[in-house]
Amino acid sequence: MITHKVMFLPHNREISAPDGGSLIEAAMEAGVHVNASCGGEGQCGKCRVIIESGKVEEGISEQLSKEDLENNYRLACLSRIKSDLIVRVPVESEVDASILNKFSATRRTARVQQLNLEDLKERGLFIPPVEKRYLDLPEPSARDNLADTSRLISFLKLNYDEHRLVVSLPVIRKLPEIFRKANFKVTATLARPVVDSGRTQIINIQPGDTTARNFAIAIDIGTTTIYGQLINLITGDILAEYGDFNGQISYGEDIITRIMFAEKPGGLNQLHEVVTQTINKIIDRIIKESGVNRDEVSTITLAGNTTMTQILLKIDPRYIRRSPYVPASTLYPLIRSVDLGIDLADHTTALVYPNISSFVGGDIIAGVMGSGIYLSDLLTLYIDIGTNAEIVIGNKEWLACAACSAGPAFEGGGIQFGMRAEQGAIEYFSIDPYTLEPMNITIGNVRPKGICGSGLFNIVANLFELGIVNSRGKFSHDLKSNRIRETDGVYEYVLAWKNETQIDRDIVLTEIDIVNLIRAKGAIYSGCQTLLDEVGLSISNLDRIILSGGFGSHIDIDKAMTIGLLPEIDPEKITYIGNGSLMGARICCLTNQIRKDVVKAMRKMTNFELSETPSYMSHYVAALFLPHTDLNLFPKLKARLMPDF
Repeated sequence: MITHKVMFLPHNREISAPDGGSLIEAAMEAGVHVNASCGGEGQCGKCRVIIESGKVEEGISEQLSKEDLENNYRLACLSRIKSDLIVRVPVESEVDASILNKFSATRRTARVQQLNLEDLKERGLFIPPVEKRYLDLPEPSARDNLADTSRLISFLKLNYDEHRLVVSLPVIRKLPEIFRKANFKVTATLARPVVDSGRTQIINIQPGDTTARNFAIAIDIGTTTIYGQLINLITGDILAEYGDFNGQISYGEDIITRIMFAEKPGGLNQLHEVVTQTINKIIDRIIKESGVNRDEVSTITLAGNTTMTQILLKIDPRYIRRSPYVPASTLYPLIRSVDLGIDLADHTTALVYPNISSFVGGDIIAGVMGSGIYLSDLLTLYIDIGTNAEIVIGNKEWLACAACSAGPAFEGGGIQFGMRAEQGAIEYFSIDPYTLEPMNITIGNVRPKGICGSGLFNIVANLFELGIVNSRGKFSHDLKSNRIRETDGVYEYVLAWKNETQIDRDIVLTEIDIVNLIRAKGAIYSGCQTLLDEVGLSISNLDRIILSGGFGSHIDIDKAMTIGLLPEIDPEKITYIGNGSLMGARICCLTNQIRKDVVKAMRKMTNFELSETPSYMSHYVAALFLPHTDLNLFPKLKARLMPDF
């Protein structure tokens, strides 16, 4: 990828930015404030900068006069970087920038970790749980009149060293006709057992050699969204992927509401049908996009939290929410996908990730397996950030886990102008400490229509560090700015005026919004602290933190620590893996070893029910501040806030 050096004056901040990248996003990355409230669409005209050296594309708007253009003024939100640049931010050049430099910092996001397919291949572990074997069988005769199933099994044993084989009834029904039409040249599909003592199932038989066409689907069943990938089991490549909202959200945003709905007459069947409809919609999309035939999909792996899993399997989830919080099962057998209502061929095998407890489900187990925590010497804290936050700590020797209800704030719920991470959501934010004017950047660089989770973190952290909001989440009332106002007895900050938005209303952040965020981040931080306490460790013992979840890659690590979402740790020790559940589902398609290892990993894992752990509530109450009641837990932040102490 081609990159260019961009220097911002008068801050003397230089960063590397990609060719064609947005200049305003580069400013945000560098920690340089540029006034902008329209989200990056070029309508407010406030993000004027001077291009002193270098070349940009576009940047021209009716907001700029002919004289402006002649003097090299451009709008940062419309300008694309095409060479090394020297850029002057004119507003800041007129004032003492010491306060900006004191509080602003280069954006630091977590390093991204991805599934290493090549490592699997090098270690000889690229052995999918469902494989194909081409067989050129001897034809029967008067002297060789073995039954068709016996002929099939004997040939596999002799030529492929396959043992403990069992033929499914649907295959037995197809054998006579397919054998003879194909002149006994066929392809058998084999589903491997989880344990070495188990039996390999022959789940399909096809005429001719179809070994080059073997595919799998990995599905993450989230409470809010469902994602799917179609994978080539010969190469390991992802051919297509797609995500959609879980149709169950119409019946409740959280798992408790859905469990209550499932308890109603017909409720469980209805929720099951809705989730399978969403899964089938995703399957239709990725099959069409990849050009794969439906009957070429040999296996589908599914990972979800315990509630989502039980609803998928039509298992009554009511006891998940009742003490002592016992799930119906932790392990699940091989299942035909059609028996779950999934629109795939009769032979397609469904592999469902196991659960640990009522609130630590297959999605977290999948993340632990996909990220490789269970194989590592490093003491790792794994956090899946979402409505239901799950936490795992440990290494290859031991593992401990817990779950806490963070609420929907991270996905826009409970926030007046909150929304999911869609086009128009304010994602990046900075504020001028003198004028209190905002710098909003939205997803898609369009006019704002709301605030997504990562944007919420950035906004609150900036307001707190500049003293605009105190540790309790309350606005300072003596600041002279029309951006801070009182409406119906509640103080709020105006992020964008209505003429700058898509919704013809002012977009604001209220004190109630901040309190809801504090409660959500407090639940996660106190969950981490409680789990560490229960295993006799502290934050200083951690070698690394792994983040999983929909918006982890967009979280500014420093801002997440500033509000007390994450414990203060060297940012270099924080890794983001994206959708850990989907990563784990994918790796389960690629190597049968994972299905064997997952049982061993589960045996190492101790579950803590936080609601039954006395210290949790004390930690939670202490975490209901920005960042925490004990600022000594955040020494770097304390040094920034209180430089004279």
